[in-house]
Amino acid sequence: MKNIDDLMTSAAELAERGLSKGEIADELNVSRETASWLVERSDGPESKNTREAAPGGPEDIHVDWNAIGRDSNRLGHIGSAMADLLSKQGEAVDLTIGVEKAGAPLATTVARELDTDLGTYAPRKHQWDDDDMDDLGGTFSRNFAQIRDRECYVVDDTITSGTTMTETVQAIRNQGGEPVACVVLVDKQGVSDIEGVPVYSLVQVIRVGKDN
Repeated sequence: MKNIDDLMTSAAELAERGLSKGEIADELNVSRETASWLVERSDGPESKNTREAAPGGPEDIHVDWNAIGRDSNRLGHIGSAMADLLSKQGEAVDLTIGVEKAGAPLATTVARELDTDLGTYAPRKHQWDDDDMDDLGGTFSRNFAQIRDRECYVVDDTITSGTTMTETVQAIRNQGGEPVACVVLVDKQGVSDIEGVPVYSLVQVIRVGKDN
């Protein structure tokens, strides 16, 4: 199990490799605020602060699904389970969109299981560091299937705040497509729909405490 020190070390290593804070958030499956906090409190190149200099931090849940992602057989089984959650949602769906980076391999297994084409979307958070996200934009990869006014499924690994999934749904609609359903491995928010599109998850995380 990773602790805060492990996450700070990982954040520093990723920052040294040139990843933006948005990409670090994606790699560590934490919010952008948490990723920023980890980088700034680490011994990485973006801050001279020591880890002891700033106690506390944002409230978040780290999700580590490396045991699934590193094994193609396990990934295939998980993809089958995710596909099963989508199987009764729309009979004319012939396109599955994976949210890069981690959602793409999951979407590949889902698309194979449901016999659909495969597309990928790179959200704007991958470009985000400290600037305003409103000035950034996501992109659909031209190396995969295009929307072309089709109905589609959306696949990602984790919903942390719902911002990326909301952006993806809107981007699909802007391309003339119609998102029919979304599916993720882990939903930290417990959402039932985004922009009117039903959301399914294999695992929902519910915080229980005095503030809930």
